[in-house]
Amino acid sequence: METTDILAMSQGERQRFHLVQLVNKGELSLVRAAVTMQISYRHAKRLMARFRRNGAAGLIHGNRGRPPANRLPSALREKILALSAEHYGRFNDTHFAEQLAACEQITVSRETVRKLRRAAGIAPKRPRRAKRHFKRRTRKPQEALMLIWDGSPHPWFGQDQNPCCLMVAIDDATSKLLTGFFLPTECSWGYLKLLETIVTTYGLPVSIYQDQHSCLKRNDTHWSLEEELAGHQDPTQVGAVLAELGIQPLFALTPQAKGRIERLFGVLQDRLLAELDLNGIRSLEPANAFLQNYFIADYNRRFARPAAETSSAWRKAPAASQLQPIISFRYPAVVANDNCLRLHGEIIDIPPGPAGRSYAKARVEARQLLDGSYQVFYQGRLIAKTDPKPIREPIYTKARRKYTTRTQLVEKTVYLASLPN
Repeated sequence: METTDILAMSQGERQRFHLVQLVNKGELSLVRAAVTMQISYRHAKRLMARFRRNGAAGLIHGNRGRPPANRLPSALREKILALSAEHYGRFNDTHFAEQLAACEQITVSRETVRKLRRAAGIAPKRPRRAKRHFKRRTRKPQEALMLIWDGSPHPWFGQDQNPCCLMVAIDDATSKLLTGFFLPTECSWGYLKLLETIVTTYGLPVSIYQDQHSCLKRNDTHWSLEEELAGHQDPTQVGAVLAELGIQPLFALTPQAKGRIERLFGVLQDRLLAELDLNGIRSLEPANAFLQNYFIADYNRRFARPAAETSSAWRKAPAASQLQPIISFRYPAVVANDNCLRLHGEIIDIPPGPAGRSYAKARVEARQLLDGSYQVFYQGRLIAKTDPKPIREPIYTKARRKYTTRTQLVEKTVYLASLPN
């Protein structure tokens, strides 16, 4: 090798060159050099033999400067790029690789396609965004300062059964599983039932952390005239109950923000699924009994942790007789001329008021309790009630339109379930 030759060496190869020079001069043993280079003594002997035979070039990897053995032929690379430009320009890298295999009989990996396109200056169809930075949220110091609730649709009773939804609530400070039950779907009734169970068992929490499910948060962009004047949209049925009980709703902007309850569902889809299968439980009623009678207490014994502060933030709940009409579905309505309300396909007769007065044309509020029965209130006073009726999931809509006496069009956003027949 002439002295004018220039060798491109990596930092590791430069370190090896320095060490083998010391060994060659007798200033370092080959054993110590092998330890420093983190290679075996046998390989160190091979390096020394190559160094003495070829000098510094003997320490450079033999594949340096050679084309890779698996490199695509130039003609095939040009054909792939031509197909990308002529026929598959709107395909992403993965889709393009699939089409090459299916339609052109060219089998290459997605990564190969990606490298060819990027080297040719073809930008990705959808550029990747940098991963968002999420910061761990510190637990609340006291129990009941914040609860987290959510529903998890999943084939809980096996892949051969229809999926259902497990709805649960946990305490943020302790990760204690407060309550839970299975329902066919995630719905407003489920969240109100969760709330009723929590309030009657523990008391009123300060706040509840939740996602932006349509039964928890208004996601429409419609504002009625009354809402514009008030400066805020009317809440959902669940939101109205939380407001009356003085419980602050907090909304998560990402699934990662609800990390604690998402991890809970991961544990439940592991342990609870296995125990339901072990006990041969494949329907809602026995599964709910298993949850209440065994699993919740066992879970808390294993995974709940003490809060940072011993005092809790639970507030005293109203009496059961006052709580029932609060945790309910609310429907504003107008009594018809025959002193009847027509809601959800049902007719509610309004009995005469004091001194036999009629309630025709009166604006009232019908509240459907969680057992399905109705209570009708006029100016805060109970004027009628019914036996339990079927409960329908309320849907917020702007379907009601009417004209005022001045022929001005008015749109009122209402619950679809409250519209008259």
